[in-house]
Amino acid sequence: MVFIFLATGFEEIEATTTIDIIRRAGIDVKIVSTTGEKTVTGAHNISLSADLLFEDADFSKAKMLILPGGLPGTTNLEKHEGLLSLIRKQNQAGKWIAAICAAPSILGKMHLLRNLDATCYPGFEEFLDEAYVRTKQNVIVSNNIITSSGPAFAPDFGLKIVEILTNKETSDEVAEGMLLK
Repeated sequence: MVFIFLATGFEEIEATTTIDIIRRAGIDVKIVSTTGEKTVTGAHNISLSADLLFEDADFSKAKMLILPGGLPGTTNLEKHEGLLSLIRKQNQAGKWIAAICAAPSILGKMHLLRNLDATCYPGFEEFLDEAYVRTKQNVIVSNNIITSSGPAFAPDFGLKIVEILTNKETSDEVAEGMLLK
């Protein structure tokens, strides 16, 4: 099971594109609201309906946790203590965590990127605590963490997630079906 977390002010392109690509690959991804409400409004006033509320979810079989960026979405995700605890447990277990745009800053502030290659939205590099920041790369996989630099690269981010959770062939098939290749 894959979980993507939404907070008020999330970046809509990053969330919806990633969800769409993962679902096209046949991977079960659940949209989780961290707001206490199923409807979550993004940074550009587009609302999505979550599949479940954070407090109602069972994360025990989480293969991957995904954090879209956006402001104030990233700031709001970072304030959710339950989510931060879940991210720590996921990382300690060596399971996948993916973050795009401003969201890698959450992982950096948690010291989870130390000595790893990472990227983020320009201007957030200072929060990637002791990471090897590679701003010229759109998507980076380092150990169990995937980072991406921003909205324009949401398709690349989603396809990399598909590749990791399935294989390169499935990722390529989804990309071809979307006319991305």
